[in-house]
Amino acid sequence: MNTVFAAPVFDTSVIYEGKELFKGKSAAENWAKKLGAELDCAATVQKIGTGWAICGNVDGDDCIWAIHGQRLKRINEQG
Repeated sequence: MNTVFAAPVFDTSVIYEGKELFKGKSAAENWAKKLGAELDCAATVQKIGTGWAICGNVDGDDCIWAIHGQRLKRINEQG
């Protein structure tokens, strides 16, 4: 099964407050489209410091995704 979470993210990134974010808005938007299609949710991008993250709402939870180890990872997980 192909999933956006297993696909390597080779786009240029920046580190801001210990989080690896997309350097460019268009790269983040391309990944947001893929993520939104897979999770069946609206996914947008948001500027955070010097980079871009993907934002969406899944099952009533506001989520923010960035990059970790060349993969998409939710960065606002609780607990």
